[in-house]
Amino acid sequence: MEKKAWHSQQRCLFPLFVATFLLSQFLVPISYAQIDDSFRQPPRPLVNTPHTRSSSDPQQVHISLAAKDHMRVSWITEDKKVKSLVEYGRVARKYEATAEGTHTSYHYFFYKSGQIHDVQIGPLEPSTTYYYRCGGQGPEFSFKTPPQAFPIEFAIVGDLGQTEWTQSTLQHMNNSDYDVFLLPGDLSYADSQQPLWDSFGRLVEPYASSRPWMVTEGNHEVETFPIIYPQGFKAYNARWKMPHEESGSNSNLYYSFDVAGTHVIMLGSYTDFDSNSDQYHWLRTDLAGVNRQRTPWIVVLLHAPWYNTNTAHQGEGESMRKSMEELLYNARVDLVFSGHVHSYERFTRIFDNKADPCGPMYITIGDGGNREGLALMFKKPTSPLSLYRESTFGHGRLRIEDGSRAHWSWHRNNDSDSVVADEVWLDSLATSCDCRDDNNKSIPKSASDHAVKDDL
Repeated sequence: MEKKAWHSQQRCLFPLFVATFLLSQFLVPISYAQIDDSFRQPPRPLVNTPHTRSSSDPQQVHISLAAKDHMRVSWITEDKKVKSLVEYGRVARKYEATAEGTHTSYHYFFYKSGQIHDVQIGPLEPSTTYYYRCGGQGPEFSFKTPPQAFPIEFAIVGDLGQTEWTQSTLQHMNNSDYDVFLLPGDLSYADSQQPLWDSFGRLVEPYASSRPWMVTEGNHEVETFPIIYPQGFKAYNARWKMPHEESGSNSNLYYSFDVAGTHVIMLGSYTDFDSNSDQYHWLRTDLAGVNRQRTPWIVVLLHAPWYNTNTAHQGEGESMRKSMEELLYNARVDLVFSGHVHSYERFTRIFDNKADPCGPMYITIGDGGNREGLALMFKKPTSPLSLYRESTFGHGRLRIEDGSRAHWSWHRNNDSDSVVADEVWLDSLATSCDCRDDNNKSIPKSASDHAVKDDL
């Protein structure tokens, strides 16, 4: 009797479970993205990138910076018996070294991922092309390591997605060489539809397998579901492992790394950030450990912008700003990049809603090519803190020439050719006599004297 009742319950619960899962495919994107079609330009169609290799061949290959002079190689195979092995060398098809790593996989409702391989290779020489093969078979890939010293160039794109706009952005970006790719959140726009993670990995493979991709999470990576997946980021953490352990972080959602005299910090907008949080304490320790003589530039990336004059996503980064902004200001961070708002906007140097020559320059670059379209409406009148703003898809490039000078440019990509629409030269705050804090005081008088308040 009890066995019959149990089977009866199972028959009742299974349709409910299926219905709940199907609803999640629609409800999760809406709850996190909060789309308002009244001010979004219609996007181009979604691009589906199929798997065309054998089940044992690598797919979705991408690389990222790992420990000093090392590179992490990640890829997926459908065949679970393929070894987590990378052969590599400086001559095509002649591999002088081999490294082994680990593998994992994950379930998300009825979806089961392929075998996700993770291998660190090195030590590697700077500014050197390496050829490599994953799993002992399949196609050969190659990448160029970043330089050891200046100059260095970063390509920066937020809210990438996988549409025809995404393809345009990546093609324009790839027309000119760069050393490291930075992405401040919202990668695949899978929104719990796990096969879209696979399609995204295949779409970006030609780019992400040849230059290191350093990413942080956005709201579209959260993918929580009550009771079943309360923590979120299951796919993101499994597929896009970043060097958090190497930088002393206990979470893949925030980390830092050094490259060619630049300290890059990736913060998490969707994990705890208040003054009692692990992220806050990690950030304070990380910033305190930067030697500005050896590392004259500090660049920060996060997803939800702290400063924003677009009508979209107003105030969503405010609580994080109030918690962490002073840490960045006291450390003389040079630039803060964000995404989330699907437009481009460049601000002057700011601290606490005031123009301040010792504060970071804030740039929103959430215009990579997402499926939701552009955020077209800006607040009026224009704030004097906002120096350039435009709702167009595009990408940015930060070229750091030396320890004191850098050039930022934003490239509009809705034209047949990529066009430089905004550019500016900037000086490192580490070289500014007015902003130097020799006694480690929180706010030097020279900076606060120049502060001019303005409401965004």
